[in-house]
Amino acid sequence: MLLRASGEAGHAEVDLSAVTDGKAAEHSGVARAGELVAFAEAVVGRDDLALSGTRTSLRRALGDAALVDAAAVIANFQRMVRIADATGIPLDSHLEFFTEDIRDELGLARFGSSANTPAASGWQRGLRRVVAPLVLGAFRTVDRLKSR
Repeated sequence: MLLRASGEAGHAEVDLSAVTDGKAAEHSGVARAGELVAFAEAVVGRDDLALSGTRTSLRRALGDAALVDAAAVIANFQRMVRIADATGIPLDSHLEFFTEDIRDELGLARFGSSANTPAASGWQRGLRRVVAPLVLGAFRTVDRLKSR
């Protein structure tokens, strides 16, 4: 949700399919997405040689600090997902409310843990259509204020 909102607030078109389709990374609108997605996939994979190569590529492309940041983000997501899956925690209702379209777009229902989060009701989907543009407008306003 935040990647899409921050991209739109910064007036950039972001293709979220790169999150689940590494081949879409080059055209995602996210700077250096190819290297970042390759690194993330290597981290959760089982090929040490691929991990070493993607780590080197990411370091060359973005520098040591960005490599550390990327590794920390991946580790944090792995931690959160494993805890949520192991305990059967459903997605928070406010996140479920705002992310149903993104989860549908990415096909996240194919993962077993998605059964823990119930689908939004009709009135919730209608309300989201009204509220989502307001939230996006708030992100844009904050972005403009930060640019001053």
